[in-house]
Amino acid sequence: MFLSQALDRLHHFTPEQFNNLADVLSPDLIATCLQNTGTATLRRRRLPMETLVWCLIGMALYRHIPMGQLVNQLDILLPGNRPFVVPSAVVQARQRFGEEAIKQIFEQTQQRWQDTLPQSDWCGLRLLGVDGVVWRTPDNPENQAAFARTANAHAESSYPQVRMVCQMELTSHLLTAAAFDSVAVSETRLTETLIAQTPDHTLTLFDKGFYALGLLHQWHTTGTERHWLLPLKKGAQYRVIATNKPGDELIELTPSPQARKKWPTLPATLRARLLTKLLKGKPVKILTSLLDTKRFPAADIVDLYAHRWEIELGYREMKQYLLQNRLTLRSKTPALIRQELWGVLLAYNLLRFQMAQMAYSLKSVEPNELSFTLAANFIIKELTLMPAVSPGRIPEVIRSIQEMAPAFVLPHRRERKYPRMVKRRPQRYPIKNASQLN
Repeated sequence: MFLSQALDRLHHFTPEQFNNLADVLSPDLIATCLQNTGTATLRRRRLPMETLVWCLIGMALYRHIPMGQLVNQLDILLPGNRPFVVPSAVVQARQRFGEEAIKQIFEQTQQRWQDTLPQSDWCGLRLLGVDGVVWRTPDNPENQAAFARTANAHAESSYPQVRMVCQMELTSHLLTAAAFDSVAVSETRLTETLIAQTPDHTLTLFDKGFYALGLLHQWHTTGTERHWLLPLKKGAQYRVIATNKPGDELIELTPSPQARKKWPTLPATLRARLLTKLLKGKPVKILTSLLDTKRFPAADIVDLYAHRWEIELGYREMKQYLLQNRLTLRSKTPALIRQELWGVLLAYNLLRFQMAQMAYSLKSVEPNELSFTLAANFIIKELTLMPAVSPGRIPEVIRSIQEMAPAFVLPHRRERKYPRMVKRRPQRYPIKNASQLN
């Protein structure tokens, strides 16, 4: 049995509330995306394009396994004279596959998964988060030409890096959109490409680094009820128009001439709501497009901003847990790096979708309340062992995955606050103290 077949059976077996769930990563969907991008296999190869999708997913699920061994272990080869495929054949197949097909598969599956799962909302709005992350690429001439480097305080250059901006549904941790480019491209510029993909009736939480009036105005005016919320930037100039009550003001912001030149549709002034609340003795100022004071209570809005950290937790799940702290991507060329990143996002969404099913089967737990490490390891282990399971026992095994959901529920989060600091880089080997050196 292939890994794709195991996941296919996992999709088909669902608790009662998911009895109408369609096959979300079916061969038909993969074939359609390949045909749309002109990537379909014309000649029958031992590693056809249809099965290579699972190789790209496996690159993230089985980070510790070399590529040549990974293809053989996933059992995605067609029958042939040899029971294995050489590593160069995998590279050639990935080069033929390109990045557009895997990108389309990610976009189509995330939409289907979002439509399938129950919709958690706040005042009728789904909560989204947008933030950036940086990925490290191998240091070679091709990557140096395609991706810029960053420098530390001592002017020492790092590896070539890719900057990525993702949009995440904060309750399920499912990624809804992503964009990436060289680290020389700013997060704000990448975020502009996500505007068209943003769903209606949503509230997006930004970090204060995304304070750009042109971006915020375009975000809010494109579509229906696409609201935003972020901390007020230090030194921002504004004029108070009205005071609803202490700590709740309607203000007017004046864009700079440079912003109006970049965004021609940006008006001369922009209205927003400024909320101020004392947290641990310090005033916190939140800026938002939620102007309706009756529908959106001020006290709830300020506390809502804490949910922005869910996307930070999602990045930690991808880089530290899913990729096992292997900070440098596998691929050697820019095109394959972009392809690998789409595969990482698809694999992460695949695990998060399974976790969402497990959480909603409990009827009182949200998906972000499950331990990603424990649940992901368990799901991957069960999928790895499933080819050895007799067909008659497959429903029993899949049912046990759902029944294990209570074991992965996290305790309630404690209210803790730590100052920002530079943390020690994760080490592959344990650090010995002085007494162990003798």
